[in-house]
Amino acid sequence: MTGEISIGGVFVPTLLVLIIVALVLTGLLLRVVTAVGLHRLFVYRAAVDLAFFVLILGLLVFLLTQFGIRL
Repeated sequence: MTGEISIGGVFVPTLLVLIIVALVLTGLLLRVVTAVGLHRLFVYRAAVDLAFFVLILGLLVFLLTQFGIRL
């Protein structure tokens, strides 16, 4: 793999696709955190949101490299 994904004949960087997936997963995770009521434990909500995004993106990159997909 060359680090790009073909979507309808247009080559899109793999990292861009991972960022979009991480944004969606982060949004879902934040809805769950809010529904459970854990958001009250955090002082700086924006910093926690960013930390969740970075952790999910790092996990996605790690998992893809474990399956042999290069970025």
